[in-house]
Amino acid sequence: MRLHMILPRVKPTDVKAPSRCPHCGGKHLRLHQEVEKPLRDTVYTEVKAYRYRCFRCNGTHRVYPVGVDRSQTSKRVKGLAVLLYLLGLSYGAVSLALEALGVYLCKSRVYDTVQEAAERVPGMKRDAIFTGVQTPALGGDVTSVKCLGKWLHLGIAVDDITGWVLSIDELTGEDAETLEAWMAPVIAAVGAELLVTDDADSLKRVADNQALKHQVCKSHVKRNTDTLVETLKSLAVADKDGSLAVIGVAPEQAVADLERLDELIRSRQPNQEDELEIMHLRYVAAAPPGENEQASAAYRLRLLFLDRWTLWRRLTCYRTWQGPDGETIDGTNNNAERAIGWWIKERYRTMRGYKRPKSAVNVSRLLAWCGNHLDKGGADLAPLLA
Repeated sequence: MRLHMILPRVKPTDVKAPSRCPHCGGKHLRLHQEVEKPLRDTVYTEVKAYRYRCFRCNGTHRVYPVGVDRSQTSKRVKGLAVLLYLLGLSYGAVSLALEALGVYLCKSRVYDTVQEAAERVPGMKRDAIFTGVQTPALGGDVTSVKCLGKWLHLGIAVDDITGWVLSIDELTGEDAETLEAWMAPVIAAVGAELLVTDDADSLKRVADNQALKHQVCKSHVKRNTDTLVETLKSLAVADKDGSLAVIGVAPEQAVADLERLDELIRSRQPNQEDELEIMHLRYVAAAPPGENEQASAAYRLRLLFLDRWTLWRRLTCYRTWQGPDGETIDGTNNNAERAIGWWIKERYRTMRGYKRPKSAVNVSRLLAWCGNHLDKGGADLAPLLA
């Protein structure tokens, strides 16, 4: 996890006089009274608050120095509580750490502070994407965390050009209909024309239904293909079930085809699609298994070559695709996987699970928001602690 958060400062002498009355909107106000305000802070035990009176409605309201509000706890301490929690401490441990610094904040108040800050994170919701973000390439993935002993699905959408997290949402499942209902507003909001995902069939349906170009992760496909090739080569050499002989394919030919597939998966050139079609047609006569029967070696080869042939354009899309401003992608869904690892799983590993689904979503969004500001000098926590 990489985090850079800017904590709010407390400046007792930095007080901005109000220009309008919060009650009636009146513009004519005068300083009515100065009062001492006790404060929980690592430096100051009290600051001055200023009461202003409105000439129009005769109402009064308080104005506080920078880093202070109506709460008894300064924004600096609240920001420190959020920082310590996101770095891996429990709510109780954060309370103890603050107490060691001379500031008491009970663990329930630490919890409230973290959740309130997360609720104010701008964007990160499928219906309120990060303001102004447009990207031609959208990455998407789904992960799960334990919540009250059950698995909670979280969907994460990223800008696949910059790696920025755009949306983290709770999902009811991983089926195509649920994923499309989640991703469609995100796709429309950012103006995406390309979807980058892993090899899940449900995400392929989302890309097709949304009329998007689709890049499946080359690393996922390569690992899966390597495993299948090694398994099927041992079956093809022996041809114990005789299924290759039935369709007139020699074991040596099957082994050669598998080795060639392994080479093609590594080279991934768009013009190699026809070669995969020829391989598939060589096994197209293999019969599917009957009821309660195992698939034969020939039929498994047929399915493998069919899948890679139909997948080829999704697998090699990155070779030819360019965004409107010359943007390119690397052919993996590493941006989404990295975001899951840093902003969801890294904090989750220190826990025994979440107690509320909303907490899982809130904490993940807050971490991702901080991560989005790494290249901007750090995330300023002050606006989230207002």
